[in-house]
Amino acid sequence: MAKKLLIVDDEPDLREILQFNLESAGYEVDAAASAEEALALLGPTHALILLDVMMGGMSGFRMAEKVRRELHSDIPIIFLTAKGSENDMLTGFSSGADDYIAKPFSVHEVLARVKAVLRRAHGDDSTVPVITQGSISVDSVRKVAQVGGQDIRLSPKEFGILWLLVSHVGRVFSREEILAHVWHGEAYVLDRTVDVHVARIRRKLGDEGYRIVNRQGYGYCFE
Repeated sequence: MAKKLLIVDDEPDLREILQFNLESAGYEVDAAASAEEALALLGPTHALILLDVMMGGMSGFRMAEKVRRELHSDIPIIFLTAKGSENDMLTGFSSGADDYIAKPFSVHEVLARVKAVLRRAHGDDSTVPVITQGSISVDSVRKVAQVGGQDIRLSPKEFGILWLLVSHVGRVFSREEILAHVWHGEAYVLDRTVDVHVARIRRKLGDEGYRIVNRQGYGYCFE
């Protein structure tokens, strides 16, 4: 069954382009010109929201907060916006976004991001054992990471952190979330432990280490 998406954007041309291409890719698509209209349309059959930030009336950030906090929905949300500063990205993720695409963007990029977010949301990461980001490749089956085709030695915890970040590009994970994902509730593990492990990963990635970014006060993400 085709997954149903909800596009929310006050630009008619952009809505039509996205709807046409997403439907051509096999999705069922609803479209709304405002956050208020989208909230009235949103239902349990929707699998993902593509959400503009700057709209007349309610903003996309506010809609995302309502979806998360008032509707108690964990439906994946991808922000589509011309605002691309670091602060806007952090606001988006803190509002409950799963991904963030700055305008102008290509339709191919949107299709790829939608597919990736839906895959993660439905627990299908295991179907993609190898993730490649630029010259970095991470194999979840063989537990091997490479930079430029050369293996790098990572401890199990270092590998776990790197896999978590590269499989959720752009998403900021707090230290507490990283501990929960990688250390699985082990006792007597301090937040500072995450910082130490990330520093080691960066060194081992060499010139690519810059791609693990510290969002001050929030946590770490891979860009």
